[in-house]
Amino acid sequence: MSVSCERIDRKLINEMVSHIPGNEALDRMVTIFHILQSDTRLRILFLLSQKQMCVCELEAGLDVTQSAISHSLSIMKNAGIVGVKREGRFAIYFIHDEEIRKMMQICRKYAEERSR
Repeated sequence: MSVSCERIDRKLINEMVSHIPGNEALDRMVTIFHILQSDTRLRILFLLSQKQMCVCELEAGLDVTQSAISHSLSIMKNAGIVGVKREGRFAIYFIHDEEIRKMMQICRKYAEERSR
């Protein structure tokens, strides 16, 4: 596509384009944002950002069925957003890494500042 505009600085635009993540990273970002579209998954992550929890604890804190919580956790686990470990007969879920926790904090701050 050829665009004719006096504002175009081809060198600058090419430099800017070089900073766009590669397809693999973009695909991963799309997946993460798609997964986080769910208010149930966001609520689960906010709880897990405070404490590692089993499904029954999450169910007690949210007005959501155990089945819906398990489904959401499975999706987030498969995407590497949450991890799981066994403690006796319980599966304990946790946020997989600090970067997810930071992203949640940044998003929350942004949303709360815009709602004022």
